[in-house]
Amino acid sequence: MKPLEGKVAVVAGATRGCGRGIACALGEAGATVYCTGRSTRGKAPTGRRKKGKPFDLSKRPETIEETAEMVSARGGRGIAVQVDHTVAEQVKKLFQRIKKEQGKLHILINDIWGGEELTEFGKPFWEVTLAKGRTMLERAVFSHIITAHFAAPLLIETGQGLIVEVTDGDSYYYRGNIFYDIVKTSVIRLAFAWARELRRRNIASVAITPGFLRSEAMLDHFGVTEANWKDAVKKEPNYIASETPVFIGRAVAALAADPNLMKKTGKVFSSWELSDEYPFSDADGSRPHWGKHIEAQLGRFKKCDDAFYEYWFDGPMDKLFPNWP
Repeated sequence: MKPLEGKVAVVAGATRGCGRGIACALGEAGATVYCTGRSTRGKAPTGRRKKGKPFDLSKRPETIEETAEMVSARGGRGIAVQVDHTVAEQVKKLFQRIKKEQGKLHILINDIWGGEELTEFGKPFWEVTLAKGRTMLERAVFSHIITAHFAAPLLIETGQGLIVEVTDGDSYYYRGNIFYDIVKTSVIRLAFAWARELRRRNIASVAITPGFLRSEAMLDHFGVTEANWKDAVKKEPNYIASETPVFIGRAVAALAADPNLMKKTGKVFSSWELSDEYPFSDADGSRPHWGKHIEAQLGRFKKCDDAFYEYWFDGPMDKLFPNWP
């Protein structure tokens, strides 16, 4: 079955990690997927990647062309397009091209990040490097706004759609670094903002988080591969509950195929929570559940639930301008 056959998607930040996993899963479901990012085969990494620094993305070998080929191999149609999503003109041209080639757009995945090597965990806000923080905000928040800005008119013209903001965590707890926290909570708020303004357009908007991810960089960090990833559990016991990027990808594909998707708009979900609702599994057939694992280890944490969302609605703007937009 190809529930997304005929659908057109953009995965912004498809080079690796969650973006690659989501692109592949959308391809599995039959979608045409534009895989965008900055890393291409025509532009080799600058210098040698230093051992022990897997999160220096400028030195990593993954490319958008590889992702597009994976999408096609799984039954979809992958199209690689080099785009720097912090450059508005490049993003504008991307959606002009999609309109010309496809005439429609159904799914936008905002997974632009690029802050791994910039995050300074362990430093309080008065000691962090401000220049690194500004770059993080530009790459991982403003780029999402630019991308949604140019995607929205085509989504509206198509008449139905889904925007997904990829985050880290499904609650509003502090994430240990001032800029990392701002980024990951801001994209949840962006999903709500898109949902609020698109609520009469039949376009849903959600945020979604993976669990402990077996990304390419994280596997390198532990010195393992996907084939022997369990060896990393000796170093980090919590890695036993980790998931591949395909898991969040299949969560997104399940959402995109749900005819009742609009009931979920404006909220944040987790890959493991959605696996309780939809019949999908990870690449190896397992169904990892980071939520249950971390609860067993540290106790239950409050997630963004209906009680939390009640604070988001019926504010002064809703009362003063109930029909806008």
